[in-house]
Amino acid sequence: MNDDGAGERAIRTDGEGRELSVRLVVPEMDCPSCAQKVDNSLQRVDGVLDAALQPTTGTATVTYDPDRISKTDMIAAIEGAGYEVVDDGRDSEDGASGGVDIAPPSEVWTSARAIKTWIGAGFLVLGLLFEFVLTGLNPAVASILNHPLTLADGLFVVAIATSGYPVVRGGYYSARNRSLDIDLLMGTAIIAATGIGYFVEAATLAVLFSIAELLEDYSMDRARDSLRELMELSPDEATVRRDTGSSKTPRAGGEAVDGDEVTVPAEDVAVGEIVIVRPGEKIPLDGTVVDGRSAVDESPITGESIPVDKSWGDEVYAGAINEEGYLEVEVTSTAGESTLSRIIEMVQGAQEKKTEREQFVDRFAGYYTPVVVVLAILTAAVPPLLIDGAVTVDVAGYVLTLPGGWRPWFIRGLTLLVIACPCAFVISTPVSVVSGITSAAKNGVLIKGGNHLEAMGEVDVVALDKTGTLTKGELSVTDVVPLGDNDETDVLRYAASLEQRSEHPIAAAILAHAREAGVTGRPEPSEFESLTGKGIRATIDGETYYAGKPALFEELGFDLSRAAHATDGGALTEETPLGPGSTVLSDLEQEGKSVVVVGTASELLGVVAIADEMRPAAARAVERIHGLGVEHVVMLTGDNEGTARAIAEQVGVDEYRAELLPDEKVDAVEELQTNYGAVAMVGDGINDAPALATADVGIAMGAAGTDTALETADIALMGDDIAKLPYLYALSHEANGVIRQNIWSSLGVKALLALGVPLGFVSVALAVVVGDMGMSLGVTGNALRLSRLTPDQFFGS
Repeated sequence: MNDDGAGERAIRTDGEGRELSVRLVVPEMDCPSCAQKVDNSLQRVDGVLDAALQPTTGTATVTYDPDRISKTDMIAAIEGAGYEVVDDGRDSEDGASGGVDIAPPSEVWTSARAIKTWIGAGFLVLGLLFEFVLTGLNPAVASILNHPLTLADGLFVVAIATSGYPVVRGGYYSARNRSLDIDLLMGTAIIAATGIGYFVEAATLAVLFSIAELLEDYSMDRARDSLRELMELSPDEATVRRDTGSSKTPRAGGEAVDGDEVTVPAEDVAVGEIVIVRPGEKIPLDGTVVDGRSAVDESPITGESIPVDKSWGDEVYAGAINEEGYLEVEVTSTAGESTLSRIIEMVQGAQEKKTEREQFVDRFAGYYTPVVVVLAILTAAVPPLLIDGAVTVDVAGYVLTLPGGWRPWFIRGLTLLVIACPCAFVISTPVSVVSGITSAAKNGVLIKGGNHLEAMGEVDVVALDKTGTLTKGELSVTDVVPLGDNDETDVLRYAASLEQRSEHPIAAAILAHAREAGVTGRPEPSEFESLTGKGIRATIDGETYYAGKPALFEELGFDLSRAAHATDGGALTEETPLGPGSTVLSDLEQEGKSVVVVGTASELLGVVAIADEMRPAAARAVERIHGLGVEHVVMLTGDNEGTARAIAEQVGVDEYRAELLPDEKVDAVEELQTNYGAVAMVGDGINDAPALATADVGIAMGAAGTDTALETADIALMGDDIAKLPYLYALSHEANGVIRQNIWSSLGVKALLALGVPLGFVSVALAVVVGDMGMSLGVTGNALRLSRLTPDQFFGS
């Protein structure tokens, strides 16, 4: 982790020229209009190829041609838009920056702008006191162009100068960058009101708007805290044993090893080095335990609150907490490549992907502001030309008085300018997405984009793979049934011989059972071939042997259908390939076991039954998903009908589909989409990759140690905890509700205020306090509710 201001990495170097990407930290860029201003300034710089601006993190990622411009030129462009760049001078072209960046915490209430605001507020209060309360103590102290200036006017002018200067300065930069934003609108309004002598209105607007901006800065800083908390999970330093030859350091067991323990920055530790982690310390980098034993709290990564026992050979993750024992860990990835770093980078990258709602809001805002600005100008200019003196109008029983003269209508036009900025409307979606995604990440759920967050909350069907999802995926052999003249050892010998070249979990279970049973003398297979979705075959001693599903042997000519189905109470005495009246296949499958038949094209050697333990939380998770409103929960598995039926009954799914090949799972997902609507598919992220890609939302289980799942899934459950699934759905559903509330409430309030302004119901102060400051705080606070949601809320009884 690091908080460097800029990191640079090479993207392409070829005959066409070089492209570099640099990430700059711009703390004051905290709203969409700020980002637009920075973007306009950068796009005018020759050599800037692309710019991705993130006001939610205060960062700007710029792709540029280093042969035409330098990083200094881009910093100058951003500063030319009125924003400071936090930069430590680091400049490297050899790779990624080694971490992620986010604007550092800001001292909002003691900043230079805050001090100016408080001074201005003090002068405004004094001015109002002399203007409206102590009127007898408010003499004229000067005159400009024969217009007398009172003491109160002087106080208002000081308030305008102190509180209004940052606003007008921002408006100047907006004008320079041709950005019609809130700074330009408010700056114009303050200058215009001051120029024609409306000091009370100008001072009120300057002070209240400055306070609103401070509150918005504070709200955005709070929103950024969630990502900062993720970044702070991993320690900045590590205790490393480095062999200097100068001393011997004792291990926990008492033996001495060469090397000194030195504390260095975590980013300086190389792969292969040994780090020392004592009780209570955080593990600084991903690695493998090479000495010691301890319980490790992996909740920062997996969201699982129960510590996991770790000993020699076990993987540990950066950010996990060593609870009680001493550990020596061999580093397997650098600081910038740790699982936690990749999670944070993906969370940060997810915020760069605009959702459909966000894109709609941006398009709408592009029309909204110009339209309201035109209405403000018309409101200030047209009524004074048409109304001579006050006019009374009766509207549905209400008597409205429309004043004459320029002053009241100018103030109403000024008020409409305040309402013209759609800040609350524009930030309503991104701040909700940031809150939802970072909240999920802290609870062991990685959501790789706001579009996936929204889609998950609207799914109609949840499709679940069986092995590794509803079950633990830890297979073990439960039964070995020899056939003919063979015994169990013969069956296991040939089964293990065939499976030794397979990487399937069933193969591992058979090999482990053969070792435990002391089976020796396994023949060496040749011409090994995996038969996708069916089994395997190989040549042993010149003959082809098979191991796989009963369906594979039916293709070879064996009629196993009678052996696989028991009668409804009557005895089955007919001869079968498994022996007279045998129902072994049906009996095993009805017990929820997977069956592997072993044999040749002419003889069956025996049957091996494999069982996978059900996850304790599976049935409860399905029940809670139903309770939260998901219409249909389906299990898709490649396992046999009997096993699938047994598991489905235990779990409580609405439907199951068995004996599916990978492409048939894709067909099943597409059929569910046609029949029910949006589908979320939950699998292991590798074997189920085609189905995960086909579903509207692909969710990978147990992704903490799986690069493939982290990269390919839309959403990853970092631990093997299906209990997080109800939380994921509830969080996404709640996030959609929050986004809708934010969008429509901000739109509704703006519309009501806009209607009330021409009628005289809305003052400048009310427009700032409610329409700008109030709504921005409201949507941010509403979004931050998502950070308080926890898995226990949606899984407990």
